[in-house]
Amino acid sequence: PIFLIVHTAIEVEGLHGDSKVRGVNLGGWLVVEGWIKPSLFDGIPNEDMLDGTGVQFKSVALQKYVSSENGGDMNVTVDRDVPSSWETFRVRCQTNRFVFCLVLLWGFNMIIIEPELAWILLVCTVIADAKRLKLAILTSQYLLVNPIQLPSAFYLFVMYYIDTVDHLSSSLTSAILFLQLWRVSDSEFQFRTSRGQFMACEGDGGFVSATSKSPSTMGTFFIDRNHENRVHLRVRNGTYLQASMSNQLTADYPGIPGWDDNAATFEMTIVANNLHGDYQLANGYGHDKAKEVLNRHRNNFITEEDYKFLHRHGINTVRIPVGWWIAFDPNPPAPFIGGTLEALDNAFSWAQAYSIECIIDLHAAPGSQNGMEHSASRDGTTGWPTSPDYISQTLDVIEFLASRYAKHPAILGFELLNEPSAPEVPLDVLVLFYKQGYQMIRKYSSAAYVIICQRIGNVDPFELYQADIGSFNIVVDLHYYNLFDATFVNMSVEANIQYIFKGRETQLKALNNANGPLVFIGEWVNEWDVTSASQTDYQDFGRAQLDVYNAASFGWAYWTLKNDRMHWDFEWNIRNSYLQLGYSPNMQLRKSVLLLGLACVYFLLHP
Repeated sequence: PIFLIVHTAIEVEGLHGDSKVRGVNLGGWLVVEGWIKPSLFDGIPNEDMLDGTGVQFKSVALQKYVSSENGGDMNVTVDRDVPSSWETFRVRCQTNRFVFCLVLLWGFNMIIIEPELAWILLVCTVIADAKRLKLAILTSQYLLVNPIQLPSAFYLFVMYYIDTVDHLSSSLTSAILFLQLWRVSDSEFQFRTSRGQFMACEGDGGFVSATSKSPSTMGTFFIDRNHENRVHLRVRNGTYLQASMSNQLTADYPGIPGWDDNAATFEMTIVANNLHGDYQLANGYGHDKAKEVLNRHRNNFITEEDYKFLHRHGINTVRIPVGWWIAFDPNPPAPFIGGTLEALDNAFSWAQAYSIECIIDLHAAPGSQNGMEHSASRDGTTGWPTSPDYISQTLDVIEFLASRYAKHPAILGFELLNEPSAPEVPLDVLVLFYKQGYQMIRKYSSAAYVIICQRIGNVDPFELYQADIGSFNIVVDLHYYNLFDATFVNMSVEANIQYIFKGRETQLKALNNANGPLVFIGEWVNEWDVTSASQTDYQDFGRAQLDVYNAASFGWAYWTLKNDRMHWDFEWNIRNSYLQLGYSPNMQLRKSVLLLGLACVYFLLHP
């Protein structure tokens, strides 16, 4: 006898024959991420000087660095002997975090000397920012009576500094200016300090200051550069900046400087060049060339053939990142380039043809929700949560997308915002936005899933389960990577796999049982920090992730379909058997029907 087993359980409404999402992200397509396809940037003049690039300048005549006390807000000087490594970090933080670090160190050290007071200090430091300064004073007074052991304190400080240096405020360290470039043209730039002020000249031949909150004509500089990375800085009236003998930066160099060790020649050091997103690409090429590059990319990076491939391998959903400028297509605000809306329409048409569902993921919000290239940040800052206008504009974008796609047969859900960062995006701001976004989607669809993404950073995903954002078809998106954290550095193959089972599986079980939103592993990858791993190692790691993530109540989506880095590339993983998916219920059904058909043919031919 021949038995046909049919799986009829439907847990996620709208999927064709499957109970959960088995998805792939179309990352790097409609929202640019340079690391996914670096060749997109190859034709940009001065490619290493894109928006958000961090630079420092050193006078070759004085052999001192351009600086400003507290990282800005006063005149610019040329008086520092050495750069501080602290200035090579992009994070903008509160001054009292440095105090917080010191208090923690003192607390740890005093466990040996005065355990009871040490524990009080440690508990207090995590209560509130406003109390940390008082705590530092208390600690200082205590130390006057109970001096700590300086060698051990220094050791603890170094260890803690290594682990938390990206959280320290530059305002308490060397005042050497870490300047972020705002690109005006191939050779014209504006300089923004880590505190948000822009460099500018105070009239013809005047001093250069870093006090303005917005860029200006007097704050736009030409950079003339030679092959040795020596530069001249010239204002628009033709005057060159120089380091004066009184250690001031002034716009009054006489004549045109050469490349010798004169007062107008500086060494430029690029200390950070991490942003390669839509803003950097479009502003780097200029509108016409960027349009040519992006049109070619959008027409060829993802095609109908990719949907055929996904369908053959049992993928039932695509998560499609889009940027806020899609709502203004075909003529979005500068420097963004139109055309993403037409590409998204194509994505939906292909999806419908191959029984694949679509999740529209708002990956980049106005002002940037995380300061990263994939949110189209200009210079690494996170402006979205502090601007009511940005948040309101984001809701308008969500309404635009819902009004256009909520009734489309291929829509599965809308993700309101990708990877808002903690602590830059406060939870109360995010929850209010999510509630408003949920209501916006419900104006156009009672059935589409509303997906809310967990904040990235040191946060508990349960924070969104307690927020009461919506009552129907709501999903929490978690992103699971065995990367981007010191925990995984030097972790063995077996330890990585055990982390999936002991850490991730435990968390998923708790979330699945929380009687709240469905759980979606919206991003994961078959890559890790293990060096020299074999194909079998990768297969075991991928199998472990699939075993665990298949239990997520909504499902999962791999990051990403195509990528220049092989193990991030879903197609490469499948074609080369590094990732073995197994069969979805829908694929099992098709296989069962095929076997039944072959059996019928056999019995007809052999009565």
